[in-house]
Amino acid sequence: MTQEPGQPLLRVSGVKMRFGGVVALGGVSFDVGHRQICGLIGPNGSGKTTLFNCISGIYRHVEGDILFEGKSLTNLPRHDMAGIGLGRTFQNVALFRYMSVRDNILVGAHNTARTGYIANALRLPAVRREQATADKRLYELLDLLDLHQVIDTPAGAIPFGWQKRVELARALMTAPKLLMLDEPAAGLNHSEVDELAGLMGRIRDQLNLSILLVEHHMSLVMRVSDKVVALEFGLKIADGTPDEVRNEPEVIRAYLGEPEEEDAHAGAA
Repeated sequence: MTQEPGQPLLRVSGVKMRFGGVVALGGVSFDVGHRQICGLIGPNGSGKTTLFNCISGIYRHVEGDILFEGKSLTNLPRHDMAGIGLGRTFQNVALFRYMSVRDNILVGAHNTARTGYIANALRLPAVRREQATADKRLYELLDLLDLHQVIDTPAGAIPFGWQKRVELARALMTAPKLLMLDEPAAGLNHSEVDELAGLMGRIRDQLNLSILLVEHHMSLVMRVSDKVVALEFGLKIADGTPDEVRNEPEVIRAYLGEPEEEDAHAGAA
């Protein structure tokens, strides 16, 4: 199937997910366009991570569909996600602490490698070509993420903010069309969050990809996103530009709560 002109990169259509008798997602729909940064927000328990896990194949939704470049992801094995252009980071950094930054990043290249064990053992030409491609990609990402100075340092010996960049580089080694970032600002200080905001823009512009961002840091989401989707209790309550969503009464209520009844009466008086 070829992608139709004007078709979004990602389409989430009526996705429902249940855990036993608990409805985690109640029919969520939204699109992510090409070269677009889309922020996914909502209070704790709103279904953000569940939806993320459905898109990346960790969970299998029970109803609805998820389309990537017009093709359904419903029956696609999780290990094939990187091959079609989906890259993901996780909230908890999971690096090989005693391996160098270089080797941690190169692990990402194995997700899209096509040569097998025998070819690698014999160092066939195809293997050498794949290695050359991976090395070229590695140094491009070191430039983009400013990681040259720690390339030979064990990943566990560098500051947490740098570890986040290494995980990001590893996800980008697969040359994704859609980069899914799960709480990338978690654990970062104010200046690191500012750096992350600029970095996401550069990644989108230089690598020509889209970003789907789950994040509690609201100022970051509103600063970097082209569009924002808000969830509450597994339902979509807003979908639009950052200005539209931040002024949506349902979003304000979800984050700030309803005014107390006595306060409302006092205001009327």
